[in-house]
Amino acid sequence: MLHCNMNTLPAIQLVLEDLLADLHHARRNKDLGRLALLAYCEARGWARQAGKTDIAECATRMFTENPCVSKDEFLAKIDTLITALERNQQAYHAPGVQFPRAEAAASQLPAHQENRLADGPQP
Repeated sequence: MLHCNMNTLPAIQLVLEDLLADLHHARRNKDLGRLALLAYCEARGWARQAGKTDIAECATRMFTENPCVSKDEFLAKIDTLITALERNQQAYHAPGVQFPRAEAAASQLPAHQENRLADGPQP
């Protein structure tokens, strides 16, 4: 239910801010497991919800196409992902930038989630 109510632009922006804070904290602490979880699950999820397929595909490729063989290589890819997310965060704060309305973002959801939006809150 909460996921269905989180498709507005301010919610997407807040999720991105939280994600970046989590990534920065895990990066500072070199928590590789947490970074992997955030990159593969959370960053991809946010990117899909926000309609940023390039970021979602980049995060997927980090783990599927060319898995990292060293800690430094993995951290470099995480830094690249963080930079891409930060660019998107700055775009939300840029004056005059127009973003798709919540209805457009909702149309990118899988069909079962889209139907839940139309039905309203679920008990």
